[in-house]
Amino acid sequence: MDSRKFGGPIQAAPVDPHIQAAVQQISPQRIEQDISTLVSFHNRSTLSSNDRDLPAGQGVLAAADWIEAQFRADSAACGGCLEVKRDTFVQAPGSRIAQPTEMNNIYAVLRGSDPAQAGRMYLVTGHYDSRDSSNEDTHGAAPGANDDASGVAVSLESARVLSKLHFPATLVFAAVAGEEQGLYGSAHLAKFAKEQGWDLEGVLNNDIVGGNTTPGDTLQNKNVVRVFSEGIPANASEQQLRMIRMLGGESDSPSRELARAIADVDETYFTTSGAGRRPFHPVLVFRLDRYLRGGDHHSFNLQGFPAVRFTEWREDFNHQHQDVRVENGVQYGDLLKYVDFNYVARVARLNAATLATLASAPGTPKNARIVTQVLDNTTTLAWDAPEGAPAGTTYQIVWRDTSAPDWQFYDSVGAVTQVTVPVSPDNVIFGIRSANQAGQRSPAAFPFPAHFHTPPLPKK
Repeated sequence: MDSRKFGGPIQAAPVDPHIQAAVQQISPQRIEQDISTLVSFHNRSTLSSNDRDLPAGQGVLAAADWIEAQFRADSAACGGCLEVKRDTFVQAPGSRIAQPTEMNNIYAVLRGSDPAQAGRMYLVTGHYDSRDSSNEDTHGAAPGANDDASGVAVSLESARVLSKLHFPATLVFAAVAGEEQGLYGSAHLAKFAKEQGWDLEGVLNNDIVGGNTTPGDTLQNKNVVRVFSEGIPANASEQQLRMIRMLGGESDSPSRELARAIADVDETYFTTSGAGRRPFHPVLVFRLDRYLRGGDHHSFNLQGFPAVRFTEWREDFNHQHQDVRVENGVQYGDLLKYVDFNYVARVARLNAATLATLASAPGTPKNARIVTQVLDNTTTLAWDAPEGAPAGTTYQIVWRDTSAPDWQFYDSVGAVTQVTVPVSPDNVIFGIRSANQAGQRSPAAFPFPAHFHTPPLPKK
């Protein structure tokens, strides 16, 4: 059967009025205050933690203190709902670090309200360190307004508005250090999450989301934000790689499905019809990161966690990793005046809506598989319920043409965990996602082939 003759076109999920109200509270003015304050620390080089001659209120440690204070203020406003953590560690010498260097990751945890689902976690982060033209300079001006005070502001503002709500799963709001020297802070946090057994179902990394406003740049697009995601999991085994290649699953890693879930949330809360115009929305870039460059989400990918990166459409490299100066009439430096606070607010709203939706939805189905007991032009799909799936959890089969970037069709199959659909697996890519009674949906799980085996009979 033609895949278009079964099921129906993908539909946007219903709006949750509580999430919608929270997202609307995200304030460009608060974002401007946050970014301005981070810029005021003059130079947030991670290496400045070793300096003892900095003026009061300057350097990376002063910035870390301030970020921690913001999370604690948010926690006080919600009656202590946030667990505020300061993870201090000493990074051994390595790439771009000549001597042992103290680093601080600051994060706040909003525990899930459902004991059965509180182990599921989603995390949002940005890096609060900055640099100028020289990695070693800890005293020159390195405002880092866009790279990456803008991303930290997304994390802070998400914490402020979402801490007023309760979600079944757990949310983590983070700001990490050491990115400019080699992703050290995020690598430490990701390794810690792995060692602690965090069930981290998604990481949203925001880095350079300031909507650069260089005068005369006519190619910047303020209506979009790029979402980068790895195609093949960084931790895939050789056997898994062979299977992915054979199935054509190079674009269906958990990180790629997380990116599609972000687009799904956008369709619910931010896409309107009319006049043929689409408002601010994510553009899914099917690449780990920008060309030959990297970011903190990759640290989580390496530990096996789904993670993506948000970045503005068009970066201006005169305003990244540059000494503040005017040269031949050109202004260099990552200055506050080039940040569009309304743009950052739009990115923050998309992040917050995604976090809230995925923390409300059931978890992603486990052990998704295509049963290959027989080969014909139907497909039998099976899966296991996610951990702690609440009463009323149902499932949706989603699929798309093999040449399509996002899900096109779906069929709701109820509370069952196995179903046969009249669509050939040769012609489409399948996914399976869970939904709660309010219609909030998990990221999809990509099914791998598996022979059907009946459970063994109990021993007498």
